Amino acid sequence: MKEYDCIVIGAGHAGIEAALAPARMGVKTLMVNFSFDTIGLMSCNPAIGGIGKGQLVREVDILGGEMGLAADRTGIQFRQLNASKGAAVRSSRCQADRERYRLYMQDVIRRQPDLTFFAGEAAEILVKNNRVTGLRMVDGTVFESPHVIVTAGTFLNGRIHLGPKITPGGRVDEKPSVELAQSIQNLGFVIRNFKTGTPARLDGRTIDYSRMARQDSDMPPVPFSYRTPAIPPEQKLVPCWLTSTTEETHKIIRDNFHLSPMYSGQIDATGVRYCPSIEDKLKKFSDRPMHHVFLEPDGLDTPIVYPNGISTGLPENVQEAFVRTIPGLEQVKFIRYGYSIEHGVIFAEELKGSLESKRIEGLFFAGQVNGTTGYEEAAVQGIMAGINAGLKVKNAPPFILGRDEAYAGVLMDDLITKGTNEPYRMFTSRVEYRLIVREDNTDLRLAHHARRLGLMADEDFKKIEQKYEDVKRGIGKLKSMRVPLKELNPVLESAGSAASVTGANLYDVLKRPRVSFDMIAKIPSVAGELSGVLPSVRWHIEYDVKYEGFIDRQKKEVEKFRHLENIKIPDGFDFMSISSISHEVRQKLTHFKPATLGQANRISGVTPAAISVLMICLRKHSHLSKDKEGG
Repeated sequence: MKEYDCIVIGAGHAGIEAALAPARMGVKTLMVNFSFDTIGLMSCNPAIGGIGKGQLVREVDILGGEMGLAADRTGIQFRQLNASKGAAVRSSRCQADRERYRLYMQDVIRRQPDLTFFAGEAAEILVKNNRVTGLRMVDGTVFESPHVIVTAGTFLNGRIHLGPKITPGGRVDEKPSVELAQSIQNLGFVIRNFKTGTPARLDGRTIDYSRMARQDSDMPPVPFSYRTPAIPPEQKLVPCWLTSTTEETHKIIRDNFHLSPMYSGQIDATGVRYCPSIEDKLKKFSDRPMHHVFLEPDGLDTPIVYPNGISTGLPENVQEAFVRTIPGLEQVKFIRYGYSIEHGVIFAEELKGSLESKRIEGLFFAGQVNGTTGYEEAAVQGIMAGINAGLKVKNAPPFILGRDEAYAGVLMDDLITKGTNEPYRMFTSRVEYRLIVREDNTDLRLAHHARRLGLMADEDFKKIEQKYEDVKRGIGKLKSMRVPLKELNPVLESAGSAASVTGANLYDVLKRPRVSFDMIAKIPSVAGELSGVLPSVRWHIEYDVKYEGFIDRQKKEVEKFRHLENIKIPDGFDFMSISSISHEVRQKLTHFKPATLGQANRISGVTPAAISVLMICLRKHSHLSKDKEGG
């Protein structure tokens, strides 16, 4: 029998970060998975990032995670999404080489100190007196540990659907985790089913790209990781391609709705609203004559192409028929058929903000098992669970990010205070403070946490500190600089802005629409002083100046609600005893067990009046506790 400080079940995107984080904090960690070969396997599309997801990848990276670095090293196309819009909604995305990404992650796991791998199937989480004591494997091997993190992905009671055929599996050709699911249920957790899916894999050598729109990588490509200075020029980048479904495509699918597992009654599970199957799209958007299909290469050394946008569980012959009605795919050959998969998830309301169970001490859950969908959502939960398990080993307080600090804070708070009745996906629209929680300022927001946790080198932290000192100094310079009207007005004219009559300092000039830092940096009398400002610093100066009023307003909103986050609700607080709150609200508070008044305030159906009453009760409870201590 071997002892570990922490055990991680699973080796997908959540499992990798959940295992690396505590190991990098010096905590003796064990990762268990069916096979070493499937560590880091991208089960669905070969891409990292996306709208609202690029922010998560950067947060994982700043906190010492690996996903961003892996994407940078194995990326074959990089794009900034929403580049024409404001910085608050811009997100990075890259196509990765699926095989190279997997091998990269396996090498990282292999080389990580304080991390051991064991190949096998987890069977039972061992618990005594509501505390985790270890893990039993199917082969009878027992590992002792007071901390276990479950990152089971789609494997809990996983079932694959391809037309009427049902195969037990957590992924194609891989068996599900049935005994582990039963163990979790035996501990008192309710497991329900969610559904996701994947499209067919196509042979790129049989695709007619001349009938499609080409999408090239941004140049120069922007890396995800602060540890990647630049994507090297020798790293090969390739295009993706865009086509679309047709009316003929839709007719074939509609004629076969009765064979779709989702609509035949075969699957009784909730599907992904924001990344639906092609059958779902036709049901929910019946008026649309076409839907985009993005052809994404699987890698540099394979002909496999992933047709993003046509996920399906229809039978093989139907898939072949409808796919070949799509322009450019008329003669395409199939390498693998698409399928739907239903899998078990727990109710995330069962968890604390640290992702530790409220029911069993030392038991953490991260990733799709909590009801999310997507690699990035899984990875950020993995690193947060891993960090918190590591902190618990060291008897340190948990690490919980606020909604005003990170997309990770929003995601986890949404899950534990609101729950989810469908697979949860991150979007910029979910983040109420997105002007101050942006992709480009992730280092400013989270570097101090990473350094404190021992997950960022002092040298890296000093570089980040220096960058923002340069931003502050640059803004100060602009406030003190004025230039002659004869130099200023040509710049304003070129930007389509009204000429100045009285003149202004450069700070006020930069506030004008369409005037950029690069424009004012070319003014002869100040060019020498501003030309040395680094591009990354220029960007931050420009954003902070132009959005100053909006940013200040959001910061005031944060401060307005921060006092609620600081009011703690004691463990075991009896919400049902508050007779002046409605029975429905008391039931919700008892079910969710919020840790702070701020969390209670975000629970659906909990009214402002109830929060006021609860605040008074907590003050009385606090005074009573102090009186008892004094007595």
